[in-house]
Amino acid sequence: PPMPLHKGPEKRDERPMSVNPFYGAADPVGGMTEAPPKHRLPDAPLPPSTAYQLVHDELMLDGNSRLNLATFVTTWMEPQAGVLMGECRDKNMIDKDEYPRTAELERRCVAMLADLWNAPDPSSAVGCSTTGSSEACMLAGMALKRRWMRRNADRYPGARPNLVMGINVQVCWDKFCNFWEVEPRLVPMEGERFHLDPQAAAELCDENTIGVVGILGSTFDGSYEPIAELCAALDAVQERTGLDVPVHVDGASGGMVAPFLDEDLEWDFRLPRVASINSSGHKYGLVYPGVGWALWRDKAALPDDLVFYVNYLGGDMPTFALNFSRPGAQVVAQYYTFLRLGREGYRAVQQSTRDVATSLASRIEALGDFRLLTRGDQLPVFALTTADHVTAYDVFDVSRRLREGGWLVPAYTFPANREDLSVLRIVCRNGFSHDLADLFLDDLTRLLPELRRQPHPLTRDKGAATGFHH
Repeated sequence: PPMPLHKGPEKRDERPMSVNPFYGAADPVGGMTEAPPKHRLPDAPLPPSTAYQLVHDELMLDGNSRLNLATFVTTWMEPQAGVLMGECRDKNMIDKDEYPRTAELERRCVAMLADLWNAPDPSSAVGCSTTGSSEACMLAGMALKRRWMRRNADRYPGARPNLVMGINVQVCWDKFCNFWEVEPRLVPMEGERFHLDPQAAAELCDENTIGVVGILGSTFDGSYEPIAELCAALDAVQERTGLDVPVHVDGASGGMVAPFLDEDLEWDFRLPRVASINSSGHKYGLVYPGVGWALWRDKAALPDDLVFYVNYLGGDMPTFALNFSRPGAQVVAQYYTFLRLGREGYRAVQQSTRDVATSLASRIEALGDFRLLTRGDQLPVFALTTADHVTAYDVFDVSRRLREGGWLVPAYTFPANREDLSVLRIVCRNGFSHDLADLFLDDLTRLLPELRRQPHPLTRDKGAATGFHH
């Protein structure tokens, strides 16, 4: 979800934080004399143990990240990864000259992904790490727009560029179109199709289309969009009209799942029309937030005038980023995880997660109160809604009641043309084991008799019912 914009406090003189007497190391009373304010810098310093405990205690009210079934982001890593990240937290990724080995690990990760995603010549593929998939999508979109501008130098800036995608895209694509003044052309949902239709996407393309975005793993329901069929539809457009429309694959989640579990699925650089791919290292790449990756099939796919060159060991190193300073820890953790697991390890981890998802989906379906929209057999993610005969409660009631046990399960309404459909979505990640899934199902089963006795659904403001918004 997007980072909220914060406002100042509503009241001027809010009560300061209270300090436990025991925090005053030598003098319990002395520890209470200077309770720090909440919304301005305190006048005097605090002992480190006191400051730690104040912050620690407030954070206890956050949700338990391991019980958060809304997030795609990794919530568990091995202790050794945590140690490595701690050792690298003071290294600034942008300082390639000062931290050449960190830069080398980033370069190796790009090479590994180029090979994993079947670049025609992995040595000529170009790529970079980012703060996450949102930044990676911005970079890929900028490359698409700049290539279109070059091809249409005689018509731009008069002509207005557009980007074709399904209405189910993640919000970063709406941001890209807004920030870079590109018209979004959205394919709506229809019936039981909850993602992009290749033919409908092709029909929206014209001479101003900078590209089409295909999603490998929709955040709405976990389904893969048909990338190969999309490329075939655009091949037909080129045969008919001469328009050569490139495809960007947003593999935020699926880019780290399909290569291991769906090896025969053609979605990546095996398809000549795929110009670029992004993925989130911090999702199914199995790394703590935030690291993403953007790769282009070759140098021609990334216009050179977007690339900046920094001095690196006496030479020039190309960089392409919106962000500047950021820690090297996440990139190091990605390299550690690639090294630690290898292909077989990733396959085992992702298969285990998919097994948990498909098993839990089937057992929820067997309860009789829910209808599955997806089954967790693509991304280990599935969406469900209440069955037609259920009138006493809705998905928003279920989401609210599950919070009583600490489970965070988003409920939300689908976009056009399925605004009539409200769903729950469950994201299974490494660390959400069969045992935790059993406990989740126990809690859900225990709630059902009470929910069935409700006179009617109790959620009035469905917009505010969940913190999850695309």
